[in-house]
Amino acid sequence: MVIHLSKLNEIWGEPVCSNSTYLENPIARVVTDSREFRKGDFFVPLIGHHFNGHDFLPEIFKLGAQATIVSEYFAYLVPDGLLHWIVKDTLLAYQQLALLHRRDLNLPIVAVTGSAGKTTTRELIRSSLSSIGSVLASFDNNNNDIGVPATLLKGNLSHAVMVVEMGMRGPGEIERLSFCTEPDIAVITNIGSAHIGKLGSLTDIANAKCEITSYLKPSGLVVIPAGDFILEEALKKKWRGRVVRVKLNKISSCNEIDSTYSSLVDSDLEATYDFITNTLCFEGQICSVPLSGKHNALNMLLAIAVAKEFNVPIDLLKELKISMPSGRNRRIQFHDFIVLDETYNSSPEAVIASLEMLVNEPGRHFAVLGTMLELGKYSLDLHRKVAEAVVDFGLDGLVIVSEGSEGKVMAEAAKSLAKIEIVSSPEEAFVPLKNWLESGDIVLLKASRSIQLERLMPLLATL
Repeated sequence: MVIHLSKLNEIWGEPVCSNSTYLENPIARVVTDSREFRKGDFFVPLIGHHFNGHDFLPEIFKLGAQATIVSEYFAYLVPDGLLHWIVKDTLLAYQQLALLHRRDLNLPIVAVTGSAGKTTTRELIRSSLSSIGSVLASFDNNNNDIGVPATLLKGNLSHAVMVVEMGMRGPGEIERLSFCTEPDIAVITNIGSAHIGKLGSLTDIANAKCEITSYLKPSGLVVIPAGDFILEEALKKKWRGRVVRVKLNKISSCNEIDSTYSSLVDSDLEATYDFITNTLCFEGQICSVPLSGKHNALNMLLAIAVAKEFNVPIDLLKELKISMPSGRNRRIQFHDFIVLDETYNSSPEAVIASLEMLVNEPGRHFAVLGTMLELGKYSLDLHRKVAEAVVDFGLDGLVIVSEGSEGKVMAEAAKSLAKIEIVSSPEEAFVPLKNWLESGDIVLLKASRSIQLERLMPLLATL
């Protein structure tokens, strides 16, 4: 970073153990984990349910810390001689530091949120903007109060643009992330049932997602899917600036457009999706979608809308390449059958989208579905809805990983299937699968993160 330590006085006042020589130095690497600390780093001690970073202040002082910030409640833990600023909340201070760095860099920032597809859309945007220069994007699952500032602080003058993913578990979180990011473009992928148990309704979820516009630049842009009226109503309350709406026509090929659907909603960017060739057709151009499924085609169209805002030529978007993190949109060939690895997380809408993608593949279709969490009073109804979708899609077999009432509800709703089993662990799901799977089959794995459905993968690799 090129910001000098003295700049921090504007945020937090005068430091303790002030030394004018030190204050003329630029801020060094910022770290929050003492295990990653190196001599000369700027340390931010965060406080969690099971840890307190202030406990490591003596250790990082001995290792040669440049400086630190400390909570006023734990200032007594600071070793004599360590340059530090006293703040009320070290997490807020961390976000303020990230904002200071963001403003100093003054790079365009694209922020992405939504109930599903955030990471996929983030990676598609990263790829779509690669032609304009180096793109820094959120890494791993760093999309929360700690991860977003960590991403921002990795930015430097070699980057042309930053793409920041924003997740949430409740109201107010995305507003905080918008505060430290001050995005130029905000993308909302969709509004779905994820976290509905905590937030209460789709309207409440939409309101929380629209917090992304809280600190959006007045000249900025919001990109959303067309036709989501709950999202539109929530957005009206928060944003008066530009909005680009994207829309996919419901088709089976680029020559079979459903004109009835096309007339239902207005859009600014419209494309037709050919699931046979997995391509988007728009503005007289054909672009390959790097991931299968209509939901991924819509995610790509959101990315294209962002790229158009940066004046990226359409020719450079025709063959995007992306690399997805483990457990998301991964297609793995195991000997003579295919696994669709969606083990990272799950929500009702995401499961149904994945099932639709599954049945558009050749071969027999199987699914291993685990419990979806944080659905509150809607949980049983939404699990039943997913199981009914499995039947409607005509799957050849279903394994349910659940120890609770949700699994029983799913099993009852899907009892007409020729092959169905309910098990209590990912490893147990292997037993019916090893008897069912044959050459040319394809199996979808999807569940909430805590189910750890990825534990099934090594067993499948043995077949």
